[in-house]
Amino acid sequence: MKRQDDRLIPVLLMCAQVVVWPGAALVRGDVPPVSVLLVAALVAGSVTAALFLRRTRPVAAFVLVAVACALGAGPLPTGAMAVLGTAGVALALFTVAAERDTFTSVLCVVALAVWQLLYGLSLHGISERDGLDLVLTALLYATACGAGLLVRRSRRARRAAEQRLKRAESERHRLPAAERRRMERELHDVSAHHLTAVVVTAGAALGLRDRRPELADEALRFAVETGREVTRALGAVRAPSPSREELPSPRERLLDLAAGFRRLGGPVDCEIDALPDGAVADAAYGIVREALTNTARYAPGARTRVLCRYGDTRTDVVVTSAAPPAGATAHGAGLGGGRGQAFLRSRAREAGGTLTSGPTADGGWEVRAALPGRTAAPVEWSVPRSHRLAQVTAATGLVLQPLLPTLVIRAEETSNGTQVSAGVLFALLAAAQAVALLWLRRAPRTARAVLFGLAPLWPVAMAAGGYTGPVLLPPGLSMLATCAVLAAGAARAAAVGPPAAGNRPGVFPRSVGPVAAVAVHAAAASAAVLDRGTTVPGWMVVAGTTAGACLAAGAAHRAGTLRGRRDRAARGTREERLAAWTEEAVRDAWAERRRIAAGLETTVLARTADMVADAEAGRLDATAERAREALAAMRALLDTVREGEAERALRPQPTLQALDLLAHQSRATGRDVEIRLTDRVPEHLSTAVDLAAYHAAETVLATGGEEPAVIELDADGGTLTLTATGVPGAAGPAVRERLAARVTALDGTLTTGPAGTVRLRLPLAPGATAGTVPEGAHGGPALQDAPDGLPPDVTPAAEQGDEEKRER
Repeated sequence: MKRQDDRLIPVLLMCAQVVVWPGAALVRGDVPPVSVLLVAALVAGSVTAALFLRRTRPVAAFVLVAVACALGAGPLPTGAMAVLGTAGVALALFTVAAERDTFTSVLCVVALAVWQLLYGLSLHGISERDGLDLVLTALLYATACGAGLLVRRSRRARRAAEQRLKRAESERHRLPAAERRRMERELHDVSAHHLTAVVVTAGAALGLRDRRPELADEALRFAVETGREVTRALGAVRAPSPSREELPSPRERLLDLAAGFRRLGGPVDCEIDALPDGAVADAAYGIVREALTNTARYAPGARTRVLCRYGDTRTDVVVTSAAPPAGATAHGAGLGGGRGQAFLRSRAREAGGTLTSGPTADGGWEVRAALPGRTAAPVEWSVPRSHRLAQVTAATGLVLQPLLPTLVIRAEETSNGTQVSAGVLFALLAAAQAVALLWLRRAPRTARAVLFGLAPLWPVAMAAGGYTGPVLLPPGLSMLATCAVLAAGAARAAAVGPPAAGNRPGVFPRSVGPVAAVAVHAAAASAAVLDRGTTVPGWMVVAGTTAGACLAAGAAHRAGTLRGRRDRAARGTREERLAAWTEEAVRDAWAERRRIAAGLETTVLARTADMVADAEAGRLDATAERAREALAAMRALLDTVREGEAERALRPQPTLQALDLLAHQSRATGRDVEIRLTDRVPEHLSTAVDLAAYHAAETVLATGGEEPAVIELDADGGTLTLTATGVPGAAGPAVRERLAARVTALDGTLTTGPAGTVRLRLPLAPGATAGTVPEGAHGGPALQDAPDGLPPDVTPAAEQGDEEKRER
């Protein structure tokens, strides 16, 4: 809201107050005294000025408005504060609820209501007969506070949605580049680490061949084992597992890493604390591995110390190597590509830390990283207890001070009757309804039952208190709370949408609530009218009250339905944008992975296979040479990684290998997604099943939601089962229709269960189609005969566009 709007509303309220008083009095010919006009001008100016500051200082503005109106109510005649004392105070209270926390808002409205009660008791006593003014005032304040809380909640939800969309849009452009960096870094780490070890071992064995010939056999066996490990590791780089269930703990991984370097002849001492899984542990592992690899290259045989301390505020990772022993030959010198230090800093920076490296005083080298600790995550802001105590103390002092009603308000004759007034009874019933509304979210059925039970008590309170005002006003007030409940229920139902086909309905139909509300309130209003006495026939009274209750309930239900539909439409628009950006990001990242993997297969893997063959044949010189060639091929591949992206027209369709990208994109937009693949899922799936399973997972995650989701894949008895939990939106008719279209094409089945569970069963061997080659879901891409000039796993642009049209 703009600044002129903040000034406009208070000015309009002041103009309305001038029209009510003294405008109306002047029209009648009653000219107020100058002193009274001066007091009114001072009060109106103070209230208007305070309302100007209601957004920057909402609580202070609220207190100033309430005090000014109370001070002006004494010397001014009736009606002088009619607008500013009601709408002005309500506006200030609305702003407090919209701009401050719930505790402050509730404290302000309770303090104001109690002060108004004491104010009325000091003027009129407890037995004033027609005290509906107290109920109406409390209702006004409760409505203002509730509207402010609703606005604040809607504003917070809207900001969260906008932030999520911004994150999704940013991640859409970042994910392909992040995938390139990941593969570049993993290729460097895996290939350089293992192949460097082969070169170092083979070089040492060649240098000591005459004195220690047994080292040659050990070097050859090590080359064979390492080459096969390189092949497996690079296969994991091409298709990383989306699940981390079977990985060892971070501490075990670091200890195994140090043990591997000890086997190369380098003494390594370790002091490693237990680390939690996550970005910090991954960064620590990558930093230690790179530092130990550099030590093996440039300072073989040097004693190295690895320190990893996990604390509350920071995690220290220090790798210190001493000077190399005299006469040691650095067989791995010159093998590096010059990217190691940059990768080290990149790992630390991505984890939220810093890294420094440099020589030590004794001629060695030290790498030191400072990473986040246990309390590095942002903590939600909480109000100090002393601040809350000060708020309660100030509110109590304001409520209990007696000088406002005794010093500045005119003394009037109070009633000494013993009968309890209708206003007090109405206030008690209104308080009971307010408590029921507070419990509506936790226990909706109980809250509705209490509200329906309180409705017949309003005619009883009218008779017991001797109420003589408008007969339909108290039943109408009781109907307001019920209308609020009906509107809230209709909004929730409309926001969720129609129930999915096959789902069991609730215990009671949705129409029971409105019908019961109409019946109860029509009966209460009819009883009130007939008890007062009327010349209208009884059936006409019943018909009229029933019609009025139907109109009120129908209007509330309609208003709630419109709000729910509007919220559902806005949520659907956001989810469509998120789904589109997720699909685009995953496809771009998947294209980058396939492009780099294709180069990997023809360079590093081919030369690694030649290295293994030479080692198995016993050719140590050729093995060392092939290892150097593999390292050179790896550096050349890394140099070409950033040269360009895959053409958009040739983007391959993602398969189950891209589930890790899909989960990463979902987590980047604020939703926790876990992918689980059991060992029974075969390595090789047909193209149709591979694509259908991935698109099914993509569809259920595109339904939106903030609760954690789990996608689990299992195979048993020739059937691939995909189970998605934590996706309640997937049970909707539109999503079920899209899923059913994919499943039916493969003769599969689709079932939905409670708590947002969807299960798809696809046959592992659907009807064979011409040109289909069942290549892996795990071990390789799903291949399909393609037109000339296209890669085998690329869907032509025309067919891809047709499928996107069918999806829409």
